[in-house]
Amino acid sequence: MTTTDPRERSQACRPGTAPSVLVANRGEIAVRIMRTLRRLGMRSVAVYSDGDAGARHTREADEAVRIGGAALADSYLNGPAIIGAARRAGAAMVHPGYGFLSENAAFARQCAEAGLVFVGPPPEAIEAMGDKIRAKEAVARAGVPLLPGFAEEPGAPLSDADLAAEADKAGYPLLIKPSAGGGGKGMRLVRDPAGLAEAAAAARREAAAAFGDATLLVERYVDRPRHIEVQVLADAHGTVLHLGERECSLQRRHQKIIEEAPSPLVGPDLRAAMGGAAVAAAKACGYVGAGTVEFIVQDAPSGGSGEVEFAFLEMNTRLQVEHPVTEEVVAVGGRRGVDLVELQLRVARGEPLPFAQADVGLEGHAVESRVYAEDPARDFLPTGGTVLRLDEPEGAHVRVDSGLDEGTAVTSAYDPMLAKVVTWAPDRASALHRMDAALSRYTLLGCGTNVAFLRALVAHPAVAAGDLTTGLTELLRPELAPGGDAAVPPEVYAAAALDHQLGLEPQGPGADPFDLPTGWRPGEHAWTTWRLRAPGRDPVAVEVRRLSGADAEPGAPVDYELRVGDAEPGRATARRAPDGRSVTVAAEGRTVRYERAAGGGELWLGRAGAAWSFTDAPAIAPMRGPAAAADGTLRSPMPGTVLAVPVAVGDRVEAGSPVVVVEAMKMEHAVTAPVDGTVAELAVRPGDAVAMDAVLAAVAPEAAETPREPDTDAPTQE
Repeated sequence: MTTTDPRERSQACRPGTAPSVLVANRGEIAVRIMRTLRRLGMRSVAVYSDGDAGARHTREADEAVRIGGAALADSYLNGPAIIGAARRAGAAMVHPGYGFLSENAAFARQCAEAGLVFVGPPPEAIEAMGDKIRAKEAVARAGVPLLPGFAEEPGAPLSDADLAAEADKAGYPLLIKPSAGGGGKGMRLVRDPAGLAEAAAAARREAAAAFGDATLLVERYVDRPRHIEVQVLADAHGTVLHLGERECSLQRRHQKIIEEAPSPLVGPDLRAAMGGAAVAAAKACGYVGAGTVEFIVQDAPSGGSGEVEFAFLEMNTRLQVEHPVTEEVVAVGGRRGVDLVELQLRVARGEPLPFAQADVGLEGHAVESRVYAEDPARDFLPTGGTVLRLDEPEGAHVRVDSGLDEGTAVTSAYDPMLAKVVTWAPDRASALHRMDAALSRYTLLGCGTNVAFLRALVAHPAVAAGDLTTGLTELLRPELAPGGDAAVPPEVYAAAALDHQLGLEPQGPGADPFDLPTGWRPGEHAWTTWRLRAPGRDPVAVEVRRLSGADAEPGAPVDYELRVGDAEPGRATARRAPDGRSVTVAAEGRTVRYERAAGGGELWLGRAGAAWSFTDAPAIAPMRGPAAAADGTLRSPMPGTVLAVPVAVGDRVEAGSPVVVVEAMKMEHAVTAPVDGTVAELAVRPGDAVAMDAVLAAVAPEAAETPREPDTDAPTQE
């Protein structure tokens, strides 16, 4: 019989030894865990899928073991393969990171059965907190506050009448969500009884499809909620304590993008109350290790008592993505900076926590921004590509947790989070300012990211004031990341066209003056027209002609006249760096340097955290606006995999009905018919990989109704 008691470990994991640790993860979290292992003198073992054979986490490990093909089920979700890799590499411990198998109780048991130490809580704690209904029952018995609500019994859905009766007791508005799941899937907001039955039925269908369990949990919905969580630590010797809170209210699609510690809302009294509730929740499930208790928090209404109400949301039985902000602000015995991964490892080896609650304090303020492969201007749709250029910020109190390097392929196979930027300062305003400065120095070309949006968000007055809610990001998105023509400024189109024109300049000494692209002809220089297409947008024509004569030195700044679209012509000087990694444009008394990369037929320009990509459009290119709707062409809004094609050639479809469903990075997107008509072409099948803007299908628009000839026998009004 195997044991899950962390006090009973193999000799290889007893204090004083340095066992090898297999990191059952990839990307930035694997690299971050290995950093601690290296500092502790512990040997690290990486695992990788076929798609990650050359990834950064495999190169930074002491040993790397292949565990399967590109599919998740064959690699990072393949528990037996990971355990086999640990045995082959001689590892004594398995650290799951977060995601993948980190909250899989069966995997934790398999590790124990194989004689491996799982760096995480006991399987029983994972199971207790993995089911939202069981978790709430457990913490309620421990006195942790809950939102009013109710839950179904597994396999016994409530009738519409019983559902309505329970809803009346809980009080509207209500949030319906699956008991077994997360990430916002299956959630439905119901503000009055009229929509309850339909919302519950839809939530059950989505929950069954996503999690294989249609059981519902229904809770009172909090308007303008804040999401605040508490970091807990527990050892196997009876010590359970907390390390303060993190503010995680800045989210999109129910996923966090900016976190900070401490929360600007929380004072000493509320911190003690929430910390005590988090410790009680951890004790209620027999927790051991590092975990996080999440709360939903409602400010007291205007004119109220001034008290802040909080209620248990869920417990994550693993290390959190946002753990670095806690590491940056927690001071133990007056010394700032803890390493949560180190504490996880020590607890997993049976050691007691080296400090008590009274030793824990908070110093300064820390902010974390998550860099995602997504396009905020297009409703945060996933992007992808190969990292052609990467410059991550450095400096005092700036930390970057990243698994990226140049050449990394960002695909739809994994979560879209690429890296995390963390800043610390003595106060919140300074930490936000340092974050803005760090993001302005973050350059990633080759894959669209949300870095520019993050800069705009941290600088917004509502964020600066600490007036945060979980809906704030979605509310501000149209303002901070406008779509359409505003997404690419005219000066960036000008810079891209000038870079193209510089590519025609002769290089090196002794260049033939007749090779200069002056476009000379009798009377005047000729214009060169560049038709540039940014992803998801119509091509823009930029006309350029060289003004410098043949006496200009090769590689020197070149004078041009140019016109973007229908704008008035202007003058500019441009120069590309000898290494090709930047292009500098001077126009209208302003000189701007753009970071530059090119590959795969795309030109990428970056500046101050923003990045833009362009391809050359043919002289006659299909438009994406009204003209696209008229010709019925459907293009993929993101790189991904075709999940479903619910129509066939010849089917009649109405505008707005799904034609192709594309999936990328755990997100499904239905591409709909732009017009009423008949499906004339299907260019893809389920399982096909598609690039952004790839043609998926075509709908032949219905012919306009022919106007009837006037009835000459009908009476007319003169």
